[in-house]
Amino acid sequence: MLHQLILELGPWNWMVLGFVLLVAEILIPGVFLLWIGIAALLIGAVSLVLWDAAFWTWQAQVLSFLVLALLSAYAGKRFFNGRRENSDQPLLNRRGEQMIGRTATLSEPIREGRGRIQLGDTLWRVSGPDLPAGARVRVTGAAETDLELTVEKI
Repeated sequence: MLHQLILELGPWNWMVLGFVLLVAEILIPGVFLLWIGIAALLIGAVSLVLWDAAFWTWQAQVLSFLVLALLSAYAGKRFFNGRRENSDQPLLNRRGEQMIGRTATLSEPIREGRGRIQLGDTLWRVSGPDLPAGARVRVTGAAETDLELTVEKI
């Protein structure tokens, strides 16, 4: 039954596949199926023109689709990566980096390189030289994961 349907649709198989992939992109967003769907639609358009050509076998169609899917995914990635705009608040989602330069008093002493400070309403883990509780420190860095700050004595 499926084989018969594929034979009856002819070049429209690629169009159906393209639209199915575009609908899947809407349901499962991720901006990846979009490029594969576009490639399938383009192969479908070429197939409408070349369907009766001897060289346009199913192998040539699949190979063309694979190459076009890779090229369109690469072009889409370059297009979207090149559109990054500079933000007026580059540290908006980097809370630890926002704390660099601030001063605070140690809530807990730094022992063996670890301690805690209170900045605003948050108690932060810190690393730095061993210092007693109550010592004034300046934040000099933030860990890659924003879970720990680096401090030095003022």
